[in-house]
Amino acid sequence: MADDGTRKGHCLCGAVTFRVSEGTSEVAACHCSMCRRWSGGPLMVLDASGDVAFTGEESIGVYKSSEWGERGFCSKCGTNLFWRMADRSHYVVSVGALEDMDGLVLSHEIFVDEKPSFYDFANDTKKMTGEEVFAAFSGGESKD
Repeated sequence: MADDGTRKGHCLCGAVTFRVSEGTSEVAACHCSMCRRWSGGPLMVLDASGDVAFTGEESIGVYKSSEWGERGFCSKCGTNLFWRMADRSHYVVSVGALEDMDGLVLSHEIFVDEKPSFYDFANDTKKMTGEEVFAAFSGGESKD
């Protein structure tokens, strides 16, 4: 992370670069079936709590994967770059696209109710089911 708290990243071919202001060091792993299909395993992301600025935007492909979410990737090399709310109010960026991973910590896992049984992380993380994730985004509480 830069001294000013920003993190930089880019796709495999370099056509797209990005900068996240107000970076966090907490990595999330998403186990939902869409993320696993898109990334070939759990999607590891960093919350982009500040602004996300891109260069090479003409090379960004966007796939609307649900009514509320979109996935961004480099249209030249296929690198997964981000997931965002359809209204662009919230972004997470792919950890694999970051230039510097120093200081990152796997802190939480989401959609653990969809995680296949053949893998587990050794880290002690906060775990949320899909229902709990939707409740958190909608400001409501999950049904227990």
